[in-house]
Amino acid sequence: MRSIIRHFTDDDLYKFTMCCAVIDNFPRAMVKYTFKDRNETVYPSGFARELTEQFRALEELRVTEEEIEFMKRRCDYIPYWFYCYLKGYRYDASLVKARQDCDGRLFIDYEGLWADTILLEVKILAIISELYYIMTGQERNFDLGVLERKSRDKAARLIDGGCVFSDFGTRRRASFDAQNAAIAGLASSGASGPGRFAGTSNVYFAMKYDLMPVGTMAHEFIAAIGGMFGPQMANHLAMKYWSSTYRGSLGTFLYDTFGWEIFSLNFSKDYANMFRGLRVDSGDNSDELRKIVEKYKSLGIDSRSKLVVFSNALTVDEALEIQKYAAARCIPSYGIGTHFTNDFDGVDALNIVIKLVAAKITESWPFYNETCKLSEDPSKSMGDQATIRRFCEALHIPYNVREGD
Repeated sequence: MRSIIRHFTDDDLYKFTMCCAVIDNFPRAMVKYTFKDRNETVYPSGFARELTEQFRALEELRVTEEEIEFMKRRCDYIPYWFYCYLKGYRYDASLVKARQDCDGRLFIDYEGLWADTILLEVKILAIISELYYIMTGQERNFDLGVLERKSRDKAARLIDGGCVFSDFGTRRRASFDAQNAAIAGLASSGASGPGRFAGTSNVYFAMKYDLMPVGTMAHEFIAAIGGMFGPQMANHLAMKYWSSTYRGSLGTFLYDTFGWEIFSLNFSKDYANMFRGLRVDSGDNSDELRKIVEKYKSLGIDSRSKLVVFSNALTVDEALEIQKYAAARCIPSYGIGTHFTNDFDGVDALNIVIKLVAAKITESWPFYNETCKLSEDPSKSMGDQATIRRFCEALHIPYNVREGD
């Protein structure tokens, strides 16, 4: 079977920016990740075997000079030493263990040096999604021409509605070609309204279409710090380490790893001024925005000067609805993923994630510290129940049997 991932930068920008921050601040940290299919999909027989072959194909990937030069031009906040690291980076398929149970359900775990394993997540998820449609024969239902036209129409509606939006669709795309068609449509809408297409999280496609690569961090950065140092001050430490690496650039903070309340306690006026804004990735969008506005007001900051990125499984209709009330309260922006890159009639997108579940600050420690993601939406929590309960107790959050494993 052909290699599904054929370009080193066919990945989301936040994986590279986090990798840089990890090397800068936690060069010896070790982590564990686990895969979860929230729909408990039954995968075809032999899927884990084919998946393992795709992982082995990753070992042939090398970053190109063209990719490096593009990132230097578009991502001037990344220090040049990091590109030397990327030139020597090699994927190691032996770190990843994939298997299926007797019912066909899929299990994946991997662990290793954080700087090495951090670049696996998005590529693994994109491989799983595309391989699933190949092995089930559903790729025959992909009409790329229709998807490109749909994307062009979606972009026109968003632009006419005043929305600034980006493609966040790499992880659960139907295929590489599907994301290519979607971005081609988004970039060529021709609409002249007050909104705009701001770019894509995928670095390769940003290079191909000369767009701005978009992204900052994911939950794993805060989750790992929470595992190593405890969840009470994880957001504070994450902001401290992030600002140490990027010196004011990439200032959009993802606040919901352990819920709003503890983040709000950690979000002091100095960091509120330093960071350009916040990203909403769970909970009710209007309720989350209300809390953000009130927090900025309590710090004497006008929320209308702050960016708020909405990225909670959005559709075009939802983004347009948010825009109606957010435009007067903040500088809204929208990260839209699966709705762009996996929108084919008769095809259901997979509901799959990979989360960091344990960390230790150095390889010399004989044990890991478990961690989890709590989220503003309990259904998006991730981790084993004992860890989730322990973190809820530490943060004085009602447990209420969150999702877990």
